[in-house]
Amino acid sequence: MLQYIIRRIIYSVLIIFGVMILTFLLFNAAAGDPAAALLGKNPSPREIEDLRQELGRDKPLFFGRYRRTETFRSVDFQDQRIPRGISVKGQHFFHETAISINRGRLLFKRNFDIKEPVVCEVTFNGSFKYQGRFHRSRDGYYDTISFDVPPDVETLVFSAPQGGAYIKKVDFFREQDSLFDSQFVVALNELISFSSTFPYVSFFNFGKTLLTREPVKRILWRGLIPSLSLMLPIFIGEVVLGIILALFAAAWKNSTVDRMIVLIAVIGMSISYLVFIIAGQWFIGYYWNLFPVWGWGGVQFLILPVCIGILSSLGANVRFYRTVFVNELRSEYLRTAVAKGCSPFKIYAKHLLRNSAVAVLTRAGASLPFLFTGSLLLETFFGIPGLGYTGVEALNNSDLQLLKALVIFSALLFVTVNLLVDIAYVWADPRIRLVKDSK
Repeated sequence: MLQYIIRRIIYSVLIIFGVMILTFLLFNAAAGDPAAALLGKNPSPREIEDLRQELGRDKPLFFGRYRRTETFRSVDFQDQRIPRGISVKGQHFFHETAISINRGRLLFKRNFDIKEPVVCEVTFNGSFKYQGRFHRSRDGYYDTISFDVPPDVETLVFSAPQGGAYIKKVDFFREQDSLFDSQFVVALNELISFSSTFPYVSFFNFGKTLLTREPVKRILWRGLIPSLSLMLPIFIGEVVLGIILALFAAAWKNSTVDRMIVLIAVIGMSISYLVFIIAGQWFIGYYWNLFPVWGWGGVQFLILPVCIGILSSLGANVRFYRTVFVNELRSEYLRTAVAKGCSPFKIYAKHLLRNSAVAVLTRAGASLPFLFTGSLLLETFFGIPGLGYTGVEALNNSDLQLLKALVIFSALLFVTVNLLVDIAYVWADPRIRLVKDSK
């Protein structure tokens, strides 16, 4: 058992690491630069530089010697425009994904002062002149060159002779000390970080939110209690009621009771989650005014969403448990128990439930992580400040840092529940061996 648990913990760590890599690629590589979304229209280059440094988004993705800078404005001319801080004097026109300069000059104005030189990287076709030196590409090809710009240069000037040059993009970087000081290392430090003071190691430090600059860990802890207060009663209620109704249906198989339970279960499965929420809020909360429909402040705010959560998932649970119980009733040991005169309570509560426990645990364990998705809708519609409500707010505010933390938290919940279910199999059925016998 211990050997199996250790092996599963190692697997779980690898799964979390894989989820971290996927979320890193999604939120860091594909989501773009968060500075534009956070700083609004027309932010100053210094503000962009400071925010990128604070978030670690100026660093290379996995490894590299250079980090992005706004000391001069980087530009990619494929969008057919000249951004602020860049000007062109003389003849020029846009050609496909580049700007063509003929007997003209391309000027980059310094945005702010720094003490170290800046690395300029130019992708071009043709020839241009910088600081008295000509740079020429191979005939018909775009080449990329880089050179240092001293800190005393206020305006960077590229001049083009007759024949000119096609310049596709110009990027500016600052050199960094470590090759592996990257955004990926920052993401790893969010999962686990070490320090020289007690407790020497800390987990899941997701930094600060992009919008309010509040620590993400504090927000997660604050939303965990409302989410658990909503999810645990729903989980217990749907499992217990589902088992009870499924036992009634199996005990009176093919009777009117069985058919009515199955019919109601199928109808419940066919109704959308949103229909349960809207109908419950309208009739029970608004029309009959039995429970509040918005807010968080006591048990009365949880009764209606908990009931809706149980009803919405009860139909699928009843159908699944009934199928398991009906198949188990065909077993020889139950026929023997009936022939020996065992009471119905002993037959169903002891023998049937105990031998169906593996299937029940599998169903319950698979549904528990997905309660997080259901709580997202319930918390949003009922104004409960849990993790689901926090996720919707983060999505509306484009707070990628908080969204990334919620994705990893969901993965952690999923692998933890699966580990606990596998361990519970041994308790439910001693015949199960989690570790193969060595021979």
